[in-house]
Amino acid sequence: MKFNIVNEIKLSYSRKGNSEKLVSSSREAVDVFRQHFDRDEMDYRESFFALYLNQAHKVLGIRKISESGISSTVVDVRIILQAALLCNASAVILAHNHPSGNLKPSAEDLKITQSIKSASEILNLKLLDHFILTSTDHLSFADEGLL
Repeated sequence: MKFNIVNEIKLSYSRKGNSEKLVSSSREAVDVFRQHFDRDEMDYRESFFALYLNQAHKVLGIRKISESGISSTVVDVRIILQAALLCNASAVILAHNHPSGNLKPSAEDLKITQSIKSASEILNLKLLDHFILTSTDHLSFADEGLL
């Protein structure tokens, strides 16, 4: 029996379609996120998404990072940054929902945002914003000076 000395790793990214969506404001980013969040679960369970942009702020893609319980979801910084590297992103925008309807960021929201920002900077990626969404409103960390 012959064993490989090391396993081969294959990474791929493909752009399906020809989206040329430009994100130039908080409102435009929120609109993109709202198209991907499950409206029927916005007030039921928490989900976390990352939006990846090129240097011109054109959308490369969006990825659901996690989906979990009523009051929290697990966010792995490595998963967010892995996708950013795979699609050659220059910038990332984050969003998660608060089923409670409360727009105030929790201590954990602030902590994970800072962790992602710090890790992004090491990789020369810019974290442009992090949104908290409810079924009727949103909060922008950037607009509120929290980034």
